[in-house]
Amino acid sequence: MSQSVLPRPPADRALTQELIYGTLRVLPRLEALVGILLHHPVKPSDRDLEALILVGLYQLTVLGTPPHAAVAATVEAVRLLGKPDKAGLVNALLRRFLREREALLAEADALPSVRWLFPEWLLAALRRDWPEEWEGIVGASNARPPMSLRINATRTDRRAFAGLLAADGITARPIAGTESGLMLDRPVPAQTLPGFAAGLVSVQDGGAQFAAQILDAQPGERVLDACAAPGGKTAHILERTGPGLDLVAIDSAPARLEPLRENLARLGLSARVECADAAEPRGTWVRPLFDRVLLDVPCSATGVIRRHPDIKWLRRATDIPELCALQVRILDAIWPLLVPGGRLLYVTCSLLAAENQDQIAAFLARQPQAREAPILLGDAAAAWGRERRHGRQLLPTDGGSDGFYFALLEKMAQ
Repeated sequence: MSQSVLPRPPADRALTQELIYGTLRVLPRLEALVGILLHHPVKPSDRDLEALILVGLYQLTVLGTPPHAAVAATVEAVRLLGKPDKAGLVNALLRRFLREREALLAEADALPSVRWLFPEWLLAALRRDWPEEWEGIVGASNARPPMSLRINATRTDRRAFAGLLAADGITARPIAGTESGLMLDRPVPAQTLPGFAAGLVSVQDGGAQFAAQILDAQPGERVLDACAAPGGKTAHILERTGPGLDLVAIDSAPARLEPLRENLARLGLSARVECADAAEPRGTWVRPLFDRVLLDVPCSATGVIRRHPDIKWLRRATDIPELCALQVRILDAIWPLLVPGGRLLYVTCSLLAAENQDQIAAFLARQPQAREAPILLGDAAAAWGRERRHGRQLLPTDGGSDGFYFALLEKMAQ
């Protein structure tokens, strides 16, 4: 095996992820600096060079890398790209930034595009849907996410696992509203968590953990987890319900099913896993009908931008109508698989009303058998998130959960 394909140590992977995700979080600011420093657009053939400069500037402006190390590593990377003739330019550019740092940052930060570090179309959508909350949403979405855990209730409990963490010098606190969630005070590599390989714990946002609690599947029921990969919610349903649950997990992407199976195996859980399209359900798995359905539909993922900052720059306004149309097809295709009296939990990690409350309002209007059921966490009515015209919304918050939307639908008898 060549050196180039050897697995990287966890520390190297963590640094690489920080460099990439961190650069994407503050991309407009860094691009503004490059524009000021270069005075002319980068040629298409030099976009890789521009990416290196952006990463170098991120190290100098945010990460706190010693200047000599950041400059030297970036210049060496230019040579590794096969562009040694550009090494002098990159060296001079970064050193000019160090000399004129304050003035250059002030000039870049004065640009309107830099202030919010968000694309204009998404800012406009958030202002429309969340006129009083949008600034807090943007701030939380630009921050680093906390690391949250879900304890495998079939193998241990939250208090016992917190003790294992403490023994390793890792401090954590319970996540409000969750049955088995812990939030770490400082992130650590998942593989270094005590008992991770043995299936005692999984990494899952606290808001995502509400899905299995709201669905509240019971032993003896038949449950469908549609769009299930990579399996976090599938596993949680099985963990909290225990033996006697007939659970089918489907996903349309074969490559995404392997991590799902691996997660179940690590946690000591089992489910029927099928490669299937939720928008066109067919096969032996569709019968008998299901008592409960978790429908975590494809969406804009605007509620989890802090974990995936590339969403800000890859997603387009034109994607939203297409995603809404897909959500309609999936809702209408899966609804007939639910028994009368059964419940379907519609979930997104979107913050946009078009994918959430508006989608549910339209579904209720065209499905006379559907009615909205109250969302419960345990025995109490929901006292978390924001109540919407239909469903409830969690907004991303500093030190809190990511953004999720939940609507619980019940199928009435004809």
